[in-house]
Amino acid sequence: MSLSDLGAAALRRLDPEDAHGWAITALKTLPLPRARADDPILATRIAGLELTNPVGLAAGLDKNAEALKGLSRLGFGFIECGSVTPLAQAGNPRPRLFRLSEDRAVINRMGFNNRGLEAFAAGLAARPAGVVVGGNLGANKDTEDKAADYVAGLRRLDGLADYFTVNISSPNTPGLRALQGREALDDLLGRVAEARGPDGGRAPVFLKIAPDLTSAEIGMIVEAALAHGIDALIVSNTTLERPGLTSPDAGQSGGLSGAPLKPFALAALRAAAEAAAGRLPLIGVGGIASGEDAYARVRAGAAAVQIYSALVYEGPGLVGRIKRDLAARLRADGFANAFEASRAGR
Repeated sequence: MSLSDLGAAALRRLDPEDAHGWAITALKTLPLPRARADDPILATRIAGLELTNPVGLAAGLDKNAEALKGLSRLGFGFIECGSVTPLAQAGNPRPRLFRLSEDRAVINRMGFNNRGLEAFAAGLAARPAGVVVGGNLGANKDTEDKAADYVAGLRRLDGLADYFTVNISSPNTPGLRALQGREALDDLLGRVAEARGPDGGRAPVFLKIAPDLTSAEIGMIVEAALAHGIDALIVSNTTLERPGLTSPDAGQSGGLSGAPLKPFALAALRAAAEAAAGRLPLIGVGGIASGEDAYARVRAGAAAVQIYSALVYEGPGLVGRIKRDLAARLRADGFANAFEASRAGR
């Protein structure tokens, strides 16, 4: 076990939100070694972004783009920060983060706690070179026009992030998931497209959806995304389902992530891949804790994957373990690289 993984084990003894704060501090201050160069077979691309490996960090860990120095040394192919809202907000009252150790899961109802666009922009401006960074955009809880908040994020962070994610799938902001309905979605994505301008803007825009959708609903979202020039779909966010959990905190409200999310997220990805039929790149998220899990998403059509909750239990060494296993599986099946494998899975 590496020193970083030992540190992760120590953090699991703390209150979950306190542990998160200490992890951010460590990533900002400790002189972490740089990860090894990636195996060329792991190369992939999505929406014009060339990635040395397809294993990304999902939004939620670095909400304010303040720990990119440390995160850039853990071996991720790309890092997504946020969610960020135009104005700083405290989020929901504590406790709001629950570690379900018996289920290898996490429940959160954070409520988009963050320091706002100005602090986020400063963090992106100071980011280290050579790392692909995305900004996950959200809406303030009390805003009357949620679409306007996404547009504000795009405009303020233009030129600072390599891509943007329009997050309409968090279950912890009232009314946010309603934006996944066709009328509201057309309005939102139309305004996003207008803000990007006639040339589509300088950075690709992704859309992050919930796993708690029917295949028909996912198909509708795919068509709306294509109609409005969205560059990729992230599948998926946390779930409101509670599938056979045994942990004492299983009844807490909020979004469930980790191992129990895996079948829901994989089913949603397969539905999105069927609906997209190669027309829209996909990123698979939810319950990924091994190279086997990552490979299953790639073969289901994902050009890349993201992890977060599994790091709580496995430590940062998980990134390297997933990449080594994934490279071995790609070679065993005769693929030249991860991008080829994702296209073959469609």
